[in-house]
Amino acid sequence: MNEAQRWTVKCQDPADGSDEVIIDLPPDLLASLGVSIGDVLTVEVIAGAIVLTPKSSDSATP
Repeated sequence: MNEAQRWTVKCQDPADGSDEVIIDLPPDLLASLGVSIGDVLTVEVIAGAIVLTPKSSDSATP
């Protein structure tokens, strides 16, 4: 993916008191990132936008 893309998704409360959220990523977003369910993403906030980047498998710790 060479260009920035903007997506809008809903955050869901897991209702477990954790103050975390669940975000379902659409299949076409996953495809554009080249990832699938179970892959690890890094999450950053850059200039007010949430940026997801696939984490390379060679940098993962066993």
